[in-house]
Amino acid sequence: MKIICIGRNYANHAKELNNPVPQEPIFFLKPDVALLKNGGDFYYPSFTKEIHYECELVIRIDKIGKHIKEAFAPKYYSSISLGIDFTARDLQEECKQKGMPWEKAKAFEHSAPMSDLFLPVADLDLNNLSFSLQKNGEVVQRGNSSDMIFHIDQIIAYVSQFFTLKTGDLIFTGTPEGVGPIQIGDQLEGFIGEQKMFSFQIK
Repeated sequence: MKIICIGRNYANHAKELNNPVPQEPIFFLKPDVALLKNGGDFYYPSFTKEIHYECELVIRIDKIGKHIKEAFAPKYYSSISLGIDFTARDLQEECKQKGMPWEKAKAFEHSAPMSDLFLPVADLDLNNLSFSLQKNGEVVQRGNSSDMIFHIDQIIAYVSQFFTLKTGDLIFTGTPEGVGPIQIGDQLEGFIGEQKMFSFQIK
């Protein structure tokens, strides 16, 4: 199982981090040990002092496919969920400055907490799907799929050029603006529309 993460897929998020808006999808991978499921608490690791939340819609691949044409991409998924791409921002900046890969800032263990609940896409408008993240009861991120630079079908078609997508693979589709730090004691809750998708604590 692969966790595929799309970077800079919302223009305002790219701008808030002083990054250029991409002309084609940017993606990176996380290992399966990055998943944190079942509402498990997140334990702040000792190797970083600045972890940021990045709330994202998540697609689960239903069947194997490669070189998938955009028009056929909807045949490869049927449900959507919500997750967080945790980023050790201090490590990421250090690696960027040195011209080094920054997987250790993105792919560390439990850096991808996500909901166990998946919503059928047949019941949703994927071109106008709102989601949000609350920290300690306050909304800190709001997003809508209509603001994606590359929509879900484009992402699937693009990524499948480079490697085979397999049943159970997860695609984190990018985060909107409003990313920020977490601290021990914080409670994070994620929503698609009014549906609560996850809730967990930072310890």
